[in-house]
Amino acid sequence: MKTKPPPPAISNRKARQSYHILESFEAGIALRGPEVKSLRAGKANLQDSFARVEKDEVFLYNMHITPYTYTHHEDLSPTRTRKLLLHRSQINKLSGKVQEKGLTLVPLDIFFNAKGIAKVNLALAKGKRGPDRREDIKKRDLQREAQREYRARTKF
Repeated sequence: MKTKPPPPAISNRKARQSYHILESFEAGIALRGPEVKSLRAGKANLQDSFARVEKDEVFLYNMHITPYTYTHHEDLSPTRTRKLLLHRSQINKLSGKVQEKGLTLVPLDIFFNAKGIAKVNLALAKGKRGPDRREDIKKRDLQREAQREYRARTKF
């Protein structure tokens, strides 16, 4: 029997609205102890974060993790750069794709896997323009209307 994956601890909802998701990767994050505690408590924000390939390594920028309140021995910057852990083949693939025009690396969500390790869903994405966004909004509204009609017809 297949088990259902746990829900994401933190998600970047704006990324799915602003970008066309072409491909996604699961990556580990190099974190310190108090940061893991804060993530488990859901005290993080992916709003303006992005990833970049530098010298055959991938780094995550601008991810805000609120400092854990009960830690006094370690003073970490909330928006420090964090290293992402990927296989060499994945890094080479990403660096080649990011060189293409208009592609960027965007974190979609952070979650804990079955073993309790923090992971990031990293997406290779292309930015949406104004008409693309309006088109998505139209599709979503049409789908919502169809759902309402279906519910109204099947109601007893």
